[in-house]
Amino acid sequence: MRAFISSVYLFLYAPIALVVLFSFNAGRNASEFTGFSLAWYGKALGNTFLVSALQNSLIIAFTSATLAAVFGTMAALGMERLGSRMRALFDALFAAAIVVPGVVIGIATLVALVAVFSFVNPTIAALWPGEQPPQLGLGYGSIIAAHGLFSMALVTMIVKARIASLGRDIVEASGDLYATPLTTFRLIVLPQILPSILAGFLLAFTFSFDDFIIAFFVAGSKTTLPIYVFASIRRGVTPEINAVATLVLVASLLLILTARVLMREKKSKSGE
Repeated sequence: MRAFISSVYLFLYAPIALVVLFSFNAGRNASEFTGFSLAWYGKALGNTFLVSALQNSLIIAFTSATLAAVFGTMAALGMERLGSRMRALFDALFAAAIVVPGVVIGIATLVALVAVFSFVNPTIAALWPGEQPPQLGLGYGSIIAAHGLFSMALVTMIVKARIASLGRDIVEASGDLYATPLTTFRLIVLPQILPSILAGFLLAFTFSFDDFIIAFFVAGSKTTLPIYVFASIRRGVTPEINAVATLVLVASLLLILTARVLMREKKSKSGE
């Protein structure tokens, strides 16, 4: 059994280790290691197209993660006030949103956006007083909306689990002491669920930053970092791409580790 488990982990992580190793390759051949060098990291960070794609990914990831954290928290708080049957229904819907393949979400989002644009753009053109009315299209907004809606389900499940562990006792006690609902939320509920909100934000940020499938369908003319990497490897894998992949891997691991630390801190406080 140990040999089998070791083989599985080796199969999963050996290719990632090779990508990291060959990102330090001194030669141009990505499959032949000729020596250690950091030159490809400097070349990657000096690539204007790559830096532009990185900026797009950071803007999209931060905005969509913020929206997901806000609306996901609101959804989790609202679900706690529902009856058991309605709560079970919404739990199933949020769980379905997480397990649905990304390609299905990408296609469905693209079809929905095209339908909305085909209705809204002629309406704006008919009501616009000038000669060149604004046109809605694919871009920042479409990617942020798609990522935000998908990540919202993840944030909702994380925050909802934390709210369920609190119970209604502290909220009812706050009401007995004549605190308003807003004061109860601000001084009692929010500090208790804040680590979960931050963890959900970081996971949503990681998903949006790393996503290729959904962004590929709804990006339009915008290029995110995963889309740039995909377009680059179609011409062949180079140590520069390995360096980019290593940087993304390190950043993602740091975000996930931070989220895990926040979740562990939350659990330790619950135990206390």
